[in-house]
Amino acid sequence: MIEKIDHIGIAVKSIDDVLDFYRNALGLDLEGTEIVEDQNVKTAFLPVGESEFELLESTSPDGPIAKFIEKKGEGIQHISLKVDDIEEALKEMKENDVKMIDKEPRYGAGGAKIAFLHPKSTNGVLLELSERKE
Repeated sequence: MIEKIDHIGIAVKSIDDVLDFYRNALGLDLEGTEIVEDQNVKTAFLPVGESEFELLESTSPDGPIAKFIEKKGEGIQHISLKVDDIEEALKEMKENDVKMIDKEPRYGAGGAKIAFLHPKSTNGVLLELSERKE
């Protein structure tokens, strides 16, 4: 079911303010940015081998990323796991009594179908299932 770590989501106050570190200090290339309106977030993807860093900047003072930063500060917000069939993965989560934030897939950055597992079922880690057609 799980193919690999798809990306690591990192909450930041400003993508522009942190890009120099990722591009210059780490030598990563910016793949692109995108605003996901219904999630109140601007994203920037920086590939690292077969995975990526996803920088997450809130586009609204009351958006989920702004609330995360207010509560916990900047840093790792979620880990995304690539699955080949998100509907099947959600079915398996339900069969295993995993508490879900999303019971049905929704669309995230890059057109990926995503669903979040509740941290109460994952020992405090926000995990995302992601199905991207490549």
